[in-house]
Amino acid sequence: MPSTRDIRRRIKSVKNTAQITKAMQMVASAKMRKAQQAAVSGRPYATLMNEVLASVTQHAGDFTHPLMEKREGDTAKRALVVISTDKGLCGSLNSNLLREAGRADVSTVYVTAGRKASQFVARIRRNLAAEFSYKDSPMFSEARAISKYVQDLFLKGEVSGVDVLFTNFINVMTQKPEIREFLPLGEVKGVDSDVSGHSSARELQAASFEYLFEPAPADVFSALLPHYLNFQMFQCLLEAKASEHSARMVAMKSATDNAKQLIKDLTLEYNKMRQASITKELLEISSAAMALG
Repeated sequence: MPSTRDIRRRIKSVKNTAQITKAMQMVASAKMRKAQQAAVSGRPYATLMNEVLASVTQHAGDFTHPLMEKREGDTAKRALVVISTDKGLCGSLNSNLLREAGRADVSTVYVTAGRKASQFVARIRRNLAAEFSYKDSPMFSEARAISKYVQDLFLKGEVSGVDVLFTNFINVMTQKPEIREFLPLGEVKGVDSDVSGHSSARELQAASFEYLFEPAPADVFSALLPHYLNFQMFQCLLEAKASEHSARMVAMKSATDNAKQLIKDLTLEYNKMRQASITKELLEISSAAMALG
């Protein structure tokens, strides 16, 4: 049975832990607001770009692009871009994401963004082609580097297609792993968000009115397509980062609440033991007084 001294030490230790988790919660909350604003602000631009691209596709005629080439075959390998976090302490965010990554075919070529994904691929002994990093506030240049690398893999014929696995930000309490087809580019799809902030992929139809393109639609399409893919990757990074900070804030709040409850339980146990000790001493004094009397 622990002594009162042991319980006091444990209470002090839990209080120190609660202070740390509370500080991490406040930091994650501040970062989450900024990341959430960036993710939500990027969705209208992505949607508008998809509408323009859909219209260009409609007026481009029989124009084709190497990034739209579909490759069939049993031996064709696919690449999977896994966007994870660099750090833990964000609940089940990474475990849910990496569980989906582990379900990919054995021949899959992995491209990772974030240390947790890299460590996972090394642990399951799969083919890791490249490892990228990105900051707390993702930059477009970071997304462009990832996008360009997988585009080169596809154009060289090393893979037959590319998918992106990331955690889609729905709201503060909900983040869902999502796999989005990146290459080859088929139906133009993008991020659609409703009033509650829930986002999903949807097919976008070309506008009912006709754009006047200068130069020709085929030239516009050829120049716009790489930028479109780069921004799609950038939006995935923004969604993943907003999900990370939201999950970490919720996890740290839960840890702080559990620590406070544990402190209450330990304090109650300490008071009971202290009261029992005082009662025992009073009984001993009373017994001694009665024996002497």
